[in-house]
Amino acid sequence: MSRVLVARLDCMGDVIVSGPALRAVANGSRPDGSCPNDVVLLCGPEGTAAAELLPGVTEVHTWSCPWIVTPAPAVTAGLADALVDFVRSSRIDEAVILTSFHQSPLPLAMLLRLAGVRRITGASTDYAGSLLDVRLKPGEDFPEDQAEAVRALGIARAAGFGLPQGDDGRLRVERTPHHLASGDLASDALVRDLSSEGPYVVVHPGAAAPARAWPALHHAATVELLEACGHRVVVTGGPAEASLTATVAGPSALNLGGRTSLRTLAAVLEGAAVVVTGNTGPAHLAAAVGTPVVCLFSPVVPAIRWAPYGVPMEVLGDQEAPCKDTRARTCPVPGHPCLSSVTPEQVLDAVKRLLGGVPSLTTRRKVRNP
Repeated sequence: MSRVLVARLDCMGDVIVSGPALRAVANGSRPDGSCPNDVVLLCGPEGTAAAELLPGVTEVHTWSCPWIVTPAPAVTAGLADALVDFVRSSRIDEAVILTSFHQSPLPLAMLLRLAGVRRITGASTDYAGSLLDVRLKPGEDFPEDQAEAVRALGIARAAGFGLPQGDDGRLRVERTPHHLASGDLASDALVRDLSSEGPYVVVHPGAAAPARAWPALHHAATVELLEACGHRVVVTGGPAEASLTATVAGPSALNLGGRTSLRTLAAVLEGAAVVVTGNTGPAHLAAAVGTPVVCLFSPVVPAIRWAPYGVPMEVLGDQEAPCKDTRARTCPVPGHPCLSSVTPEQVLDAVKRLLGGVPSLTTRRKVRNP
């Protein structure tokens, strides 16, 4: 059995969409018939909690990458040596570096070479020299306009790892006897109570970048409309979003802002009939537990690459707005029109379409569903 390091150094959603590739490395057979492998997942601090939910991962190692993490740690010999020493001591035979189109695998490949890794695979538009043994050229070896999960799986496949028979390549997280709850009694009770009280819709208003956020009062109005139509609404968010979730939940929706671990949030999303959220990590987490998503999607990154993968979905937002493909964290257009132009009534209609099993034809044309 080989030990293979798979690297995905950025955020929660990036790690979740790498799940099919990780399963391919862990359980898929290579042309020589060898399998399975121990998978060591190298991730950043924002991806660690998600990494611990993914099937096929033997070990998770967190490293603050100075060309990925914001704010970036100082580049020091100690920071580099910590990674090199870990890789050497972990008996890593091979590495697969997963990146998005705007990222280079080469700085990490250099450190892994110094750590003695004999075989490294990655996708690079730049000449890789002796840093990569298997180099995919984006735009030549695979198209860039494809789902990020498919891109990652393509990198794993180039390294020789294919999905095992019966694996459909969709996103997944580990199931537990408590339906992904944390094992904490209060969290377990929360999940049981939600499930026992009937169907509900989750509204997750937060976003890591302001450019991807729908206005809070639009979310609040959506909650009111959903409740007026008879839906039970649950509002979720992180500890730093307590004020936002309180505003959105209003007097009658259940406000879980700051009350869930990522594992418990996964259980809450799994129990929902539909999730309403932006282009953010919980959209991918919802997809990983099989829940339909209404995604308020800012076109700062392409929806065809980053929309929720493998589940029924509605993508709302002007995908041809001036901010298209800018990767901006703060909207460069006054008034944030790509999202602020979406009305709560449109979100309600999208929820109704998903509940009825009829996603809009517009969404089907603009975003490639698996």
